[in-house]
Amino acid sequence: MDDYRRIADRIAVDIASGRLSPGQRLPPQRQFARRHGIAASTAGRVYGELVRRGLVVGEVGRGTFVRAAPPTAGGRALTEAHTSAPVNLELNYPSAPGQSELIAPALEALRRPDVLAEVLRPAAATGTGPAREAAAALLAAPGWRPDPGQVLFAGNARQAIAATLASLVRPGGRVGVEELTYPLVKEIAARLGIHLVPLPCDEQGPRPDALAAAHRRAPLSALYLQPTLHNPTSRTMNEERRAQLAQTAADLGTAIVEDRIWSFLRPGSTPLAAHAPHLTHVVDGLSKRVAPGLTVGFLVVPPERVTAVAAALRSGGWGAGRFALEAAVRWCADGTVERLVTAKRADAARRQRLVAEQLAGFTVRSDPQAYYAWWELPPPWRADTFAATAAAHGIAVTPGPAFAVDPARTPDAVRLGLASAREEALVRALRTLADVARAGPPVRAPGAPAPRTG
Repeated sequence: MDDYRRIADRIAVDIASGRLSPGQRLPPQRQFARRHGIAASTAGRVYGELVRRGLVVGEVGRGTFVRAAPPTAGGRALTEAHTSAPVNLELNYPSAPGQSELIAPALEALRRPDVLAEVLRPAAATGTGPAREAAAALLAAPGWRPDPGQVLFAGNARQAIAATLASLVRPGGRVGVEELTYPLVKEIAARLGIHLVPLPCDEQGPRPDALAAAHRRAPLSALYLQPTLHNPTSRTMNEERRAQLAQTAADLGTAIVEDRIWSFLRPGSTPLAAHAPHLTHVVDGLSKRVAPGLTVGFLVVPPERVTAVAAALRSGGWGAGRFALEAAVRWCADGTVERLVTAKRADAARRQRLVAEQLAGFTVRSDPQAYYAWWELPPPWRADTFAATAAAHGIAVTPGPAFAVDPARTPDAVRLGLASAREEALVRALRTLADVARAGPPVRAPGAPAPRTG
């Protein structure tokens, strides 16, 4: 094994054992090199290896810091990981009052033996005619109504993203994304051998000139964007920016993957697909509208892309189950989805008011209709240290670096998922987090030995 990897292994052991604590700053690389009797270039490779493993975060002008929660050796699957924290503000699955009672009638109808025999058959990526019609009606938005013939189905929205990127981008290809992006997209890209290119953003999202500049440096095969209720910032692009980005992508001939999974909470915005229908692949799903345990992912793709994306869904094993498809058709037809969406919009608004009350005085970015909030922490807090301290109080939050595409530019912020906790537990958690933030980071006891670095 290379010497730099042996040294990285020793640092990894120190992190796993707690000798190097979350948020602790490693020494500058030249100092590290002198301490270990190695060249400065070798020290740089050690630090690079630790970043690659997800154990540390390098921040321009500040140094290299131990992350709060090193990933397991196998990495995460294409599902969100669970945590044992009593109050989980990482997972974000909304549940409306009376949800189970609303969902049950459609499932009862599917239990009839004659119906069950049919819905337990395999489903094609193209689903069924009624499913395509129902999905097209459900996904319609101002200025855009998808053609049912362009609708495909996946097991969930994450699988829809994976299949779309796999069909568009070869290993080694480049995909432009917002500077902060959905963490599962980072993992999907890593599994597919795709390089994510962070695009500089302003208050409206990625700048068209930044997109063009990134494409000039090396061609982008696709863009992955969340124009409505961006996760984690809750930002929604205005119509002018949507049109500008769509035109720039058209000029460059770059495909667009438009993630609209949270758009049901903020109706009224025109999808990118309306501006660039020949380039845009729309991803959506039922997990947030209905429930995560029995869900369907939707894809609306350009007509000439239907065959390629359907093939990617089949080869990846990402197709939807026929049972879930049939349930979705019934939920759409009997008004269940519409009633759940109405209830969840009201629920999200209530929870945002709780955030405004409990975190008053802090810098929190959100949208009154969103199910998450982006909390820019007060100095001297760092995101990983705050997340670790919150976990010690029984509260799981997502540190900002989880969303950062560039490991050298990580925000001192955390995302708060508001959907999963009960309201009374959410209030207590927010109050506790506010107290933690005001108290400041924990200080090592005087005279306590500093953790060694290898």
